[in-house]
Amino acid sequence: MMEAPKGFDQPVAGIAAGRIDSISYTSKTVGTVRKALVYTPPGYSKKKKYPVLYLLHGIGGDEKEWLKGGRPQVILDNLYAAGKLKPMLVVMPNGRAMTDERAVGNIYGPDKVAAFANFEKDLLTDLIPYIEKHYPALTTRENRALAGLSMGGGQSLNFGLGNLDKFAWVGGFSSAPNTRQPEQLVPDPAKAKKLLKLLWISCGDQDGLLPVSQRTHDYLYQNNVPHVYYLEPGGHDFKVWKNGLYMFSQQLFKPVDVAALPTYTVLGAPAATNVRNAKYPQILPDNRAVFRLKAPGLQKAQLDLGRKYDMVKDSAGTWTVTTDTLSRGLHYYSLILDGLPIADPASDTFYGMGRMASGIEIPGRGTSFYALRDVPHGEVRERRFYSKVTNSWRRFFVYTPPGYDADPAAKYPVLYLLHGGGEDETGWAKQGKTDLILDNLLADKKAKPMLVVMLDGNMGGPGGLAGFGEPTLKRFEDELKQTVLPMVETNYRVAPGASNRALAGLSMGGLQTLYAGMKNTDMFQYLGVFSSGFFANNTALSDPQYAFMKANAGTINTNLKQLWLSMGGPEDIAYANNKTMRAKMDELGIKYVYSEYPGGHTWPVWRHDLYLFAQRLF
Repeated sequence: MMEAPKGFDQPVAGIAAGRIDSISYTSKTVGTVRKALVYTPPGYSKKKKYPVLYLLHGIGGDEKEWLKGGRPQVILDNLYAAGKLKPMLVVMPNGRAMTDERAVGNIYGPDKVAAFANFEKDLLTDLIPYIEKHYPALTTRENRALAGLSMGGGQSLNFGLGNLDKFAWVGGFSSAPNTRQPEQLVPDPAKAKKLLKLLWISCGDQDGLLPVSQRTHDYLYQNNVPHVYYLEPGGHDFKVWKNGLYMFSQQLFKPVDVAALPTYTVLGAPAATNVRNAKYPQILPDNRAVFRLKAPGLQKAQLDLGRKYDMVKDSAGTWTVTTDTLSRGLHYYSLILDGLPIADPASDTFYGMGRMASGIEIPGRGTSFYALRDVPHGEVRERRFYSKVTNSWRRFFVYTPPGYDADPAAKYPVLYLLHGGGEDETGWAKQGKTDLILDNLLADKKAKPMLVVMLDGNMGGPGGLAGFGEPTLKRFEDELKQTVLPMVETNYRVAPGASNRALAGLSMGGLQTLYAGMKNTDMFQYLGVFSSGFFANNTALSDPQYAFMKANAGTINTNLKQLWLSMGGPEDIAYANNKTMRAKMDELGIKYVYSEYPGGHTWPVWRHDLYLFAQRLF
């Protein structure tokens, strides 16, 4: 069951009920006597010992907010009757630790907000000791849980994760902006992973505070801390919070199946690649994706994501499908509607596979090097030019580093960067996230400021590998030398000479780099070849290249500061070609550096290639 059933919060006749006590305890922290409510379960006996859940309210509430708005005693009684709960005490305190603790006046006033932070001390040094003295409570951290709604959700995450020696179960429902930044919440992910029994984060999809929960989830996911990220339809209200209590309480004080945690959710988060305000496609916490389309008139709908999934239509004419878990990075896809493949109107489109295709970005671990961070950002500029080599108008994109326009005297080295087959000059600018990779490297002082010129490697003529031979490669070399370099060096502030030029490319662009780069080591001192290699089965193309390398091995090794070859592991479709080429280079005495990063022939690999290669330049 992923959601509370109908009637879960309605009283049921004839079942055993728990009891609610009102207690008063002396708070040394505040210097007053404070109030709280305690729910004892059906069949409560002072001869038994119970674990305890501390349940916190929101900014405008007090110890009675849950009682009035959520009727937790009804929800819990029903769960006990269904045999779904471990018997526990539930303590509902007033989380506003100040002398006048009433929710009156400006509830957002700085003194009131400070009182919510002050409650941490009251909870730990006054309330918990009182409960453990006056009730038969189990007193180890494994038997203490802390959860809350809104402001109380923020408190629960702050105090629970900040005191892992006191709490092993922590839940935040629609946590408010008082929630600490993720790096402060969980500064030591390994420790949190070891000590937490369950960390629960839930929110409604219409809640304006959703980004608070999302950023916490993103950080926990990146750092491998097991948790539930539970999204459901709803806003900032008790419908969501009651469901949160219903789902969370059933997990408490029982063995936890960590592998199942990413499956507890109703909804996913909209993909980062969705067009503005589009709710679907959604990505579930285990990286399955949900696609949805309203099209009542269709007979058949499929999702083509490399493999085809059949979509299912409901009575309202909405088609839905949930995929298997997807690998990280960008996946091109189409919707096939009554046999016609089209781009998804809810998703961004990318030029890939030789046409405009939809794309969905799946989050992955180890991708922080292209995350959008609060660092100085460069710009991607577009330049159109006429090529006398192809007799046509062409364009390239240029990344200029932060501060490029501020110092008119500064000159920069240049990396010329090439896309793969079926893509174009937008590939590195859009799918490749070149600007973010460079911005982050520069902010971390891991790379030298440089210009990156992202070229169009499509040279006209027949497409595909059939049209890819020596003449096409020669056309590319000619355009690079006769048109592109002069254009870049006339219009941008470029440091002169081969020591300030690098050439790199992926797949087809890797072949172009090999062809034009090896022949012109007097012009380029750095070459990067990603997921590529001369075709082992096309000796008509490769033999002359190897003959050239053999005749010029000394010059190539002397001129090149870096010949960097990289592959996406054995699953990379160019793996065998590259392996054969490396053996040939070894035989010819050509020096190179080899790198491997798992992921196949895909954008996550090439982004990582750029990340590593850029650090070796200039």
